[in-house]
Amino acid sequence: MPVSSGTSPLKYVVEEINYAVAHNTGRPRTILDVGCGIGLNGKHGKERGAYVVGLEIVPSSIERAKLLLDEVKSANIETDEVLEALKGRTFDLIMFGDVLEHTVDPLGVLRRLSTLLADGGHVIVSLPNIAAWPVRFNLLAGKFAYEQSGILDDTHLRFFTKATATRLVTDAGLEVMRHDLNPMIVRGAKSLIRKRLLESQNGEVDPTKLMKSPLYQAYQKYFRPIEGLLAKAAPGLLAFQHVIVARKPPKLGKLAMTIGIVTDGDDENIEALTDEVREYAPDAKIIVVDSSSSAMERLMYAAAADSDALIYLDRTYPARMIPRIRQLLEQGADVVNATRPVERENLRNRVAAKAAWAVHGLPTSDVHSGMRGYRASVIRAFDFSGAGDALPLDTLILPSKSNYKVVEIPVEVRDTGTTKHRLRDAAWTVIRIASAIGQGKRVRRGRNYQQRR
Repeated sequence: MPVSSGTSPLKYVVEEINYAVAHNTGRPRTILDVGCGIGLNGKHGKERGAYVVGLEIVPSSIERAKLLLDEVKSANIETDEVLEALKGRTFDLIMFGDVLEHTVDPLGVLRRLSTLLADGGHVIVSLPNIAAWPVRFNLLAGKFAYEQSGILDDTHLRFFTKATATRLVTDAGLEVMRHDLNPMIVRGAKSLIRKRLLESQNGEVDPTKLMKSPLYQAYQKYFRPIEGLLAKAAPGLLAFQHVIVARKPPKLGKLAMTIGIVTDGDDENIEALTDEVREYAPDAKIIVVDSSSSAMERLMYAAAADSDALIYLDRTYPARMIPRIRQLLEQGADVVNATRPVERENLRNRVAAKAAWAVHGLPTSDVHSGMRGYRASVIRAFDFSGAGDALPLDTLILPSKSNYKVVEIPVEVRDTGTTKHRLRDAAWTVIRIASAIGQGKRVRRGRNYQQRR
């Protein structure tokens, strides 16, 4: 018997944010949330600053999603009707949160909607894992029964493993950047939880009640990260959903550029450095910020909002390197890291580079470089945090572990005297290196990470 939301029948009595989709949303400017449901995943993107358009066909879900998203449209995603409904629009990110398995032709849907991606734009595809342990256990017992929700939802038309989900994405002409998952350990008790909710609410169900409960929130904060790491040790068995982040391969050629000049706040030669930057990048937008991590975070997302690429540098780096970095970005690099000579590096930076290699396989000699270049689409693919004083680690480690093409070039820096390095900086460096464990895969030199002269 269908349950009521107070206005119209609901199929799903338990709705929650797809944790892995939310974790990989980044900070895009625009999102198309395909099969948005009641709008929870899209709402997370909107809270990160995106303009979110939802696609949904269930009337009761549309009613709720309109309260959370900027727009909600009803269109058949299996025909060109959806393209007509979104004619003339492009999106930085298209989210397919557990929707493709409901379609007759998932590949056709993915190909059709991928035409709406901006250059270098991303998709996040979440698909239930048919090889999860409860399904395998039931098959061994000779059981295969459809349910009202979950992996064997009675409206699922297609079933996927990690390998077939990945093949679906690549067959659509998209470049896989990283894999993630939602674990199937605690979730094995979902059917029992769903039953208890129905029994306790006499048919009037708030589908977000479980998500709002203190116990659920404590699980997400404290146990879910550990459970996720455990599941990644055997994703074929322990994943509830496989989540794939992929992108439309970016075009090569000229990029609209922002140059960020990073200052200590008391630099007397900013005007001279600005003039030097204009000499090497006369068409670029220039933004001057102080060297605090929060200012760096604002710089990166301000540049990503209206430029194709960002190059930043501080007063110790030569502006004459800007054309070389720009050239590499326009030739297909996603990140360019200008590395200082090892003999010029202080002990903290040398130790940080060794730690990044030992923990993440990152083959760099300079994780704290003050001169880098980024494609804006790469910046928008992550939710970089300016908390602490080690933001440059995140902005190198995470793209490197996510299959983006990183190029290192050597650079000679100006001698400006002794730089202060506080114990707090070193502590944040350790925290940042540790926090990236479990994200992406180890870097393999020669594939996506290259050193050039």
